[in-house]
Amino acid sequence: MNVAAPDLAPETATPFVLDSAPEIALVGCPNSGKTALFNVLTGARQKVANYAGVTVERKEGAFVTPAGRSVKILDLPGTYSLRGRSPDEAVTRDVVLGRLDGEAIPDAVICVADATNLRLVLRLVLELKSVGRPMILALNMVDIVERLGGRVDPERLSQELGIPVVTTVAVRKGGADDLIAAVDRLDFGRRVDVHGWSEPTGDEIRAAHAEAARILQACAFHPGDEKLTRRLDRVLLHPVAGLAILFAILFLVFQAVFTWAAPAMDLIKAGAGLVGDTLRIALPDGILRSLLVDGVVAGVGSVLVFLPQILILFLFIILLEDFGYMARAAFLMDRLMAGTGLHGRAFIPLLSSFACAIPGVMAARVIENRRDRLATILVAPLMTCSARLPVYTLVISAFVPDRTVLGGMGLQGLVMFALFSAGIGSALVVAFVLKKLVWREAPEPFLMELPDYKWPRPWNVALGLWQRAEVFLRRAGTIILALMVLIWFLSSWPAPPEGAVGPAIDWSIAGRVGHWLTPLFAPIGFNWQIVVALIPGMAAREVAVGALATVYALSATGEEVGQALQPILAAEWSLPTALSLLAWFVFAPQCASTLAVVKRETNSWAWPAVMFGYMATLAYLAAFLTFHIATWALT
Repeated sequence: MNVAAPDLAPETATPFVLDSAPEIALVGCPNSGKTALFNVLTGARQKVANYAGVTVERKEGAFVTPAGRSVKILDLPGTYSLRGRSPDEAVTRDVVLGRLDGEAIPDAVICVADATNLRLVLRLVLELKSVGRPMILALNMVDIVERLGGRVDPERLSQELGIPVVTTVAVRKGGADDLIAAVDRLDFGRRVDVHGWSEPTGDEIRAAHAEAARILQACAFHPGDEKLTRRLDRVLLHPVAGLAILFAILFLVFQAVFTWAAPAMDLIKAGAGLVGDTLRIALPDGILRSLLVDGVVAGVGSVLVFLPQILILFLFIILLEDFGYMARAAFLMDRLMAGTGLHGRAFIPLLSSFACAIPGVMAARVIENRRDRLATILVAPLMTCSARLPVYTLVISAFVPDRTVLGGMGLQGLVMFALFSAGIGSALVVAFVLKKLVWREAPEPFLMELPDYKWPRPWNVALGLWQRAEVFLRRAGTIILALMVLIWFLSSWPAPPEGAVGPAIDWSIAGRVGHWLTPLFAPIGFNWQIVVALIPGMAAREVAVGALATVYALSATGEEVGQALQPILAAEWSLPTALSLLAWFVFAPQCASTLAVVKRETNSWAWPAVMFGYMATLAYLAAFLTFHIATWALT
């Protein structure tokens, strides 16, 4: 009978909270199908959180064995050994050894191995065996080995290792039945003291490699004919053709993030606007209506509007990872990124940041070295995110003539391209400075196992997208909402006195701060209206457009805001001021939501402070030079 969770009828499903149930840790190398197996075992009965004190995800689920035993299972981050070189690997090591505060010691371990690549995982199996916990080795993807004409002998492997060995096919119905049945035969009552465990020495590692080779030879292991993988790699890893294909894929991802997400983003914006209009009509004018409409509804809407872009981005990431291409993309990019001091894996976070810096910062987790990861997090916000586009479009439309140059290319489009290029170039320069002057150390070698190509499983893709959406909304949504409400308060209080003229923001804390800060920004050509617009723009850059409309006492909303502002800005601002504002937004200090996520990812307020400080400095210097050079050129 098939007892995998997705096939259980609703009436047989057990509650998720199983306080007395034994807990099994699911361990395995990256790309071994471990998460797919976890999804098969638990189905929708799982929860995702963070481990205490770190940003690494904690995924826990539950299932029932054929004997009726309720079991909790913990999906640990992928690792190649228990040495713990990255945050993910360190969490896996500490959970297995019972060293993580607030985390129960697992009663048993299931090691998931890619049956097509046993040589890679056997050393991890030997390390886990030395810990002494009850253990099962699950040989996943045996169907691929059989299809390739290979052979694997689970019984002989079990004899050599001295632990139960079962075969699984996570993508096939009933493919985990043997594993679930083997859980029933485990002795959960056996407890082992692992406090004496120590990291293996170099001699012990070499001995483990030799033992793994001996076991493979004794079992007559043969992975099968891998001609397809080799044929694809001859093209996809080619130094010229491979890079061309990679850039074509990146171009598709870049276009999809902006174009495919547009209808959903427009729908979310329209929905938030409808809710706001309804509340505006239903509630009398006052502080409550302003809080709900301008604070809560606008705050939640500004969070949700990025969700379609994030889901599309992660859809491509999950598909490319499941297919086995992501490791090859990082390998191809390593040589290009290394020249600036960035790790090859950094290109994924940087690509993500073109949509929004938040998923870019979150994606930096794939980088093992802490300093490489921090360098990527610090420069990712320099990529031109979509929130800058309304400001760029407004200023360019007001000051750059709509004409063609250089054989038919639009001048406005060239200016926009230059702004994008400036962001990319500045990120590379900052990364170079960080790695060569601040963190002087030899670059770490880029080592990565290239998995076989496999077709992604729709269930895993859908579940991965759901989990990403849940994590994003839970981690960033509450923080962003709180900060949005704070910005609303600063921009709305105190209210103007009776008989006051001009925009209400003039009398608010934000308005008064804008007037007070004007002398500081006068050297870069900013007037007090721009300074006021920058204050709510800290919540989200595109808010600056609406803030400018408020300052100039306009009543238009939506797309009409930009259209109405263009002639006013062209008349009120000088060209050097407009160019200075564009330069400012290339380096503009990060929005509050990104700073909050950086705090979450680094578990410290120090790095958000460093990010805000250096970006504010660069923004001011760039605006200062642009304003004065443009003023000199026009005189």
